[in-house]
Amino acid sequence: MTLTSEMMTRIKQLRAQLNSYSHQYYVLDAPTVPDAEYDRLYRELEGIEKDYPEAVTLDSPTQKVGAPPLASFSQVSHELPMLSLDNAMNNDELTDFNRKVRDRLKGLLAEGQELEFACEPKLDGLAVSILYEDGQLVQAATRGDGSTGENITLNVRTIKNVPLTLQGIDFPKRLEVRGEIYMPKAGFEKLNQNARENDDKVFANPRNAAAGSLRQLDSRITAKRPLEFCAYSIGIVSDEFTLPTKHGEILQNIKRWGLKINSDMAIVEGIQACVDYFSELGRKRDNLDYDIDGIVFKINDLDIQQQLGFVARAPRWAIAAKFPAQEEMTLLEDVDFQVGRTGALTPVARLKAVHVAGVMVSNATLHNMDEITRLGVKIGDTVVIRRAGDVIPQVVTVVIDRRPASATDIIMPTNCPVCGSKVERIASEAVARCSGGLYCGTQRKEAIKHFASRKALDVDGLGDKLVELLVDAGLIDSFDDLFHLRLEDVAKLERMAEKSAQNLLDSLEVAKTTTLGRFLYALGIREVGVTTAQNLADYFGYLERIQNADEATLLAVPDVGEIVAQHLLAFFAEPHNQSIIEQLQKAGMNWPESEPVSAEESAELPLAGKVYVITGTLAEMGRDDAKQYLQALGGKVTGSVSAKTHCLVAGEKAGSKLTKAQGLGIDILDEAGFIDFLRLHGVSGV
Repeated sequence: MTLTSEMMTRIKQLRAQLNSYSHQYYVLDAPTVPDAEYDRLYRELEGIEKDYPEAVTLDSPTQKVGAPPLASFSQVSHELPMLSLDNAMNNDELTDFNRKVRDRLKGLLAEGQELEFACEPKLDGLAVSILYEDGQLVQAATRGDGSTGENITLNVRTIKNVPLTLQGIDFPKRLEVRGEIYMPKAGFEKLNQNARENDDKVFANPRNAAAGSLRQLDSRITAKRPLEFCAYSIGIVSDEFTLPTKHGEILQNIKRWGLKINSDMAIVEGIQACVDYFSELGRKRDNLDYDIDGIVFKINDLDIQQQLGFVARAPRWAIAAKFPAQEEMTLLEDVDFQVGRTGALTPVARLKAVHVAGVMVSNATLHNMDEITRLGVKIGDTVVIRRAGDVIPQVVTVVIDRRPASATDIIMPTNCPVCGSKVERIASEAVARCSGGLYCGTQRKEAIKHFASRKALDVDGLGDKLVELLVDAGLIDSFDDLFHLRLEDVAKLERMAEKSAQNLLDSLEVAKTTTLGRFLYALGIREVGVTTAQNLADYFGYLERIQNADEATLLAVPDVGEIVAQHLLAFFAEPHNQSIIEQLQKAGMNWPESEPVSAEESAELPLAGKVYVITGTLAEMGRDDAKQYLQALGGKVTGSVSAKTHCLVAGEKAGSKLTKAQGLGIDILDEAGFIDFLRLHGVSGV
């Protein structure tokens, strides 16, 4: 094929765009497009250069790794280049990688012999090299362009899980450990929360946060960031040191010398086992404590690695299999404002539909007007959206250089789009709210949905659609109306019949008997979640005492601060709310009330002072019920596993929390064992 001028122009365009995106990603820590967009352009250029090898130049993005180092850091030349990896975007490409490897090894493998692979989660962070001499950390550097990186020694020394001195005595005189510096999800969320509270920069994702933290010129700032290091290979090793012959064994040596390796890595035989591992980690991905964007598969045998060798930018013995992109780029076509249960108006981006993480996405949250201002987003912009697991898709950044002249500002409506009531915003809050209260149809519907929800009264058969039908038909306007429904009226509704109507009425009758904690949560008092509601019930014992409590008394309740106390006072001071509670009790709602448990009595409970974590799916009971059982016995239930955790209750499909608990040697109960445990402690009805 002849290289045309049009094709040469396209090659130059692709190289310029890729170099620009690479600079933004690696140097500025401010990417403007998702990885998937970069990968598409890169593969297009790679395909063209394959068809036209005469067009390949040394400065092409396909011939280098990353980008040049920042001028503000001194430079480090890598004695052994830090190469990148080729990517596999699906199982077919992963299988093709295996075929090519086997073709190159013809005559060296026995008939039917399977290759052994090391499988490692591909952490989404910043690749670094750490050099130890005589067991002492002497240098750390970024990958940079693969040949030259940035000297980040002072910053890396501040990372808590990076040892300044290697453990043991059998390590090489010179040892270069390579790995990824990243920010765990919990640390990332806390960092961003603090940034929002202090009007500081909010990071788009954990990778950006890690890179930005690592490139601080003041290492005292880096020391305050929740960074971690995970090793995945070695570089330079003293000549006198004899390495193991398997990659997995080298990683175990690294672990023995005091450096972290990934606990989810595995050694498998055959490409089908690699495919299975990829699928399994894909299912666990959203439950991991850290972000990964794929799996790295490496031939485990170092002799075979050496025989396979390298191409220009990557080893032939390894490949990165990528998960579906969690970030994508699309067009923001319009913005609607949705009204929630408390009247909060939430801006929702209407997008040109795009596949993200395997799902077609056409809507994304913009949170509130402060977030819109922070993003600087307008209608008509090209935006990057992110979707991870079941998290609602959100707009994370704007591609400013693609903004059209016709882009328009997003403006908060002055009147509620549902009922026309005035929209108000309290100066201390980020959220604007409809002032219509239960006059607003949406607020009325959402309040009743919440009242009947699983963690509230748990009315079986009363789903969101049925609530909307009941409100639209004029059968209910308030909570207590639910308990005055007539069989003949409900049976006339769309898709209802006498049997299903009777089932609903029976469920409502059962729901009349509840607990004080559930009742408080069901009322929908702002900022009063399940835990706070239960704490109030435990502390006061009687609803009347909560209704009559002053601010000082409320502040004595665990998990109740000034804001929650003010919401409680305002709710119970409202005559309309007092009337609703009275009407609900007249309709037959009831719950056991008793004197609160004293501190002395709490200390005598069988699980007092013990910390529990619940994970996975419990088939015989809900996790909320399990939590209440443990709390009733005096136990504390938290959301994360740590050295302070006494026991983990693990249901089906338990993920990273189970793995972490096993690693810490924490007691673990499956559901059957948990039920026996409860019965042993006198809990009946399980």
